[in-house]
Amino acid sequence: MRWIITILVCIFGSVCGYCVAQQPFKFAQVTDTHVGGATGAEDLRRTVRDLNQQSDIDFVILSGDVTEFGSDDELALAKQILDSLSLPLYVLPGNHDSNWSESGANSFRKVFGDETFFFRHKGYMFMGTTSGPNMRMSPGQIPRENLVWMDSVLKANPDKETPLIFINHYPLDSSLNNWYEAIDRLKQRNVQLAMCGHGHNNSVYNWEGIPGVMGRSNLRAKDSVGGYNIISIENGTATYTVRRPLWKTEASWTHVPLKNHHFDQTAVSYKRPDFSVNDKYTNRVQEMWRFQDDADLGAGLASYGDLILTGNTEGQVFALDINTGKKVWAYQTGGKVYATPAVWKNTVVVGSSDGTIYGLNAKNGHLKWQIKTDKAVLGSAVVEKGVAFVGGSDGSFRAIDMKKGKVKWTFNKLQGYVSGKPTLYKDNVVFGDWGNGFYALSKKSGKLQWSWDNGHKNRMFSAAACYPVATNDRIFIVAPDRYMTCLDAATGEVVWREKNDTIRVRESMGLSEDGRYVYVKTMDGNLLGISTAADSMDIAWRSALQLPYELTPSGIATNGKQVFVPSHSGLLSGIDVKTGEVLWQYKCSNAMINPIFVLGSNHLIISTMDGVTLKLYLNKR
Repeated sequence: MRWIITILVCIFGSVCGYCVAQQPFKFAQVTDTHVGGATGAEDLRRTVRDLNQQSDIDFVILSGDVTEFGSDDELALAKQILDSLSLPLYVLPGNHDSNWSESGANSFRKVFGDETFFFRHKGYMFMGTTSGPNMRMSPGQIPRENLVWMDSVLKANPDKETPLIFINHYPLDSSLNNWYEAIDRLKQRNVQLAMCGHGHNNSVYNWEGIPGVMGRSNLRAKDSVGGYNIISIENGTATYTVRRPLWKTEASWTHVPLKNHHFDQTAVSYKRPDFSVNDKYTNRVQEMWRFQDDADLGAGLASYGDLILTGNTEGQVFALDINTGKKVWAYQTGGKVYATPAVWKNTVVVGSSDGTIYGLNAKNGHLKWQIKTDKAVLGSAVVEKGVAFVGGSDGSFRAIDMKKGKVKWTFNKLQGYVSGKPTLYKDNVVFGDWGNGFYALSKKSGKLQWSWDNGHKNRMFSAAACYPVATNDRIFIVAPDRYMTCLDAATGEVVWREKNDTIRVRESMGLSEDGRYVYVKTMDGNLLGISTAADSMDIAWRSALQLPYELTPSGIATNGKQVFVPSHSGLLSGIDVKTGEVLWQYKCSNAMINPIFVLGSNHLIISTMDGVTLKLYLNKR
């Protein structure tokens, strides 16, 4: 409803406000408050008290990383502190609010009302978008639905002369994998300044001709007091000054001329993504169809007959025709969907960040049953013999009778929320959570068989995003701490646990068809095969793959002849399982590739975070 009001305000403003002359004013930029961190809450309280004492500031922009971990408790605390602010507040999420969010970035919208903003003030337009990455480690990304929202706001405000100031948590550079989509939109207007946080320091940039300014973090860091920026708009200049709350105002540190740059859309200084690799391997791989959604896709894929099933961040679970890519049906949930659907017979099971596990008719998407939980359900389900196993954000892991839509058992002693996909091995279901916990539960009863803790106090090192690999009576995991760990499947005892600074593993892994290797992708862009039988981290197979610096946590897949390696820049690589040779590469988009769906021996279904789903055909040779 709020976005409708926003658009109506935009239309009214576009009709009535074209000729409003620019007037002097001041506003504050507070950023990177990290409430939940060591001093975040205290530093923000001090800043709010200080802002309430300022008599000449019109409003406050809080440009992301409001919290440390995006938890509901941290968001509630931040809101409680900010509720005492007497000035108008416009707030955006940052990567810390969205990447590790137990609510799937749903709570941010509930707590603060939205994740974007647009308003007019004294002859200027202000536009802010969120930045991601949402729930998956990768470069930042302005969500697809935010870009669609930008288009609607700009359409409702056709005046191209009114100065525009744009705000995002990330800089408008390669920190965002779709920076160019934002820049191309902004350069159609009189954008005079772009603002960001993220880097925790005051810096001046030039983003393809758009003046950019990064603001310092509100945290005190090694100082006794933190700080924020006061921006004075007057006489065609934005003057930046650091305010040390309840202490002093420092001398201005930069002056940015505000002017109409009359951008030449053909003159670009940043290189756009290069898709020429798609012409290199046409004898190996071909694109059969492509579907572009209006929202981000943060889930993997499942199939039912001639349908491909997935979910998006507008809350839809939907089906595409496997032969044409046309949308066949969609079911609307009440929250963003990051869980990969699973299918048993003709029932689809999938969780939503609205706190519900849904059972849908796979043929038409009609609701068959639903199970309410206390918080978001971000974990993906696995199904065996009509029982779905799925973890949630309410500290619980459940087994569900797919036919009846009833919970068979619940294990409710998790240390953190679940966002990954569990692995079934022998009598157990194994998975990690974002509280550094890792568990083996009895599939039959839900009884804890064993648990393992990585010993870290920092939740961000949890083995929660990888899909565990199970074989040879062992469980293999990789995590953000760059350790690879091999556990005894029966006892949870550590067989080996190694960290190699020259082989930096992180969250992306898979199993060879013959079970001999655990495929791991390194942060340096290599693909390795680790022996499943050795008593150490033995590299038994190497590929020739060499990607740039790489983060994507999506699993590695195989059809027995080739290994399929996703990347955070939309590049998919096909590797020969015997020789390690790179057989082909295909750039699907410039965004993170989600878990890959292998369809038979010569087809793949791929989806990327920016809303693209496509089907690839692998030519036989």
